[in-house]
Amino acid sequence: MLRWAAALALCAGAAHATLSGPEITLQGGVFRVRPAPPGATLQVFVDGTAPLPPLLGAMMRQGDTLTFEPRFELERGLRYRAEYSEPRLVAPLTQVFSIAAAPAWPATVLERIDPSPDVLPENLLKLYLNFSAPMSRGEAYRRVRLLDEAGRKVELPFLEIDQELWDRETRRLTLLFDPGRVKRDLLPHDEVGTPLREGLRYTLVIDREWPDAHGNPLARETRKSFRVGAADHDPPKTSSWRLAPPKPGTRDPLSVTFPEPLDRALLERVVAVFAASGTAVAGDAAIDSNQTRWLFTPREAWKAGDYALRAETILEDLAGNSLGRPFEVDVFERIEDRALNVSETVRFRIE
Repeated sequence: MLRWAAALALCAGAAHATLSGPEITLQGGVFRVRPAPPGATLQVFVDGTAPLPPLLGAMMRQGDTLTFEPRFELERGLRYRAEYSEPRLVAPLTQVFSIAAAPAWPATVLERIDPSPDVLPENLLKLYLNFSAPMSRGEAYRRVRLLDEAGRKVELPFLEIDQELWDRETRRLTLLFDPGRVKRDLLPHDEVGTPLREGLRYTLVIDREWPDAHGNPLARETRKSFRVGAADHDPPKTSSWRLAPPKPGTRDPLSVTFPEPLDRALLERVVAVFAASGTAVAGDAAIDSNQTRWLFTPREAWKAGDYALRAETILEDLAGNSLGRPFEVDVFERIEDRALNVSETVRFRIE
């Protein structure tokens, strides 16, 4: 049962009798009249213009109190009319109650599209759509469109996967550009070409009618326009990262700046700070400046000493090039030695 004390609002009472003693109340989904002599009856109707039969339920007497408990839970947003009769009354005593409507779910919004720069590489591999609440599955490729600068729809730019690439909460969707078209020397690349062309402008459109997990549409349509730059075939290197260590005794963030934007979803989970003892430093990371800066704020103040910034080698740039390995690597290239290096370390000192 709903906790009606917070949900009910007494709407309009109309007493058609001269007797002022009996009073109809509603609490916890149960209607009560007190005092009620023997022979009294209590019926409840859905209030409306058309006559409806009374609700099914159980009427019981407890001392001088007459109760009526509906068989089914009362519905939010409806009005109910209780009618009490007894031999001394010329007309029934009537009271109308309204049940507060259930609070509406706030409209889901597309909070962020990653990567955020206005210029993206021709061989861009992924886009991330970040929503404020869980979304429905099976709708993505009907609700997302990529338009060229003439407003024409780009045909099949994304690799359409049946299961869709959602995170566990179905709040972040990964849109993967078809790798067969992105990677050079493959048949789709040679016959169809890349989905994005250097020097052109494109607009990503996210349909407002995309239903969230509750079946409600998004708050608004969202568009992201961007220009396409040159393809990027060079893997990122930790040697090019610039670290700005904070002062000891503070909780100022460690700032790490990259020469190019990196994959935000990977940055959020594969970069960490370790003390000289090898223990991970507890703290919170933030990403800004169009995914070119990583900020780490410790839970406790920094202590003077040596530290290590560790990044797993699966960390990628926007074109899918990972640390020390380009996306275009030949599948027959000997990469056994690279496979052993699961992370790279940048050492720094706080003093």
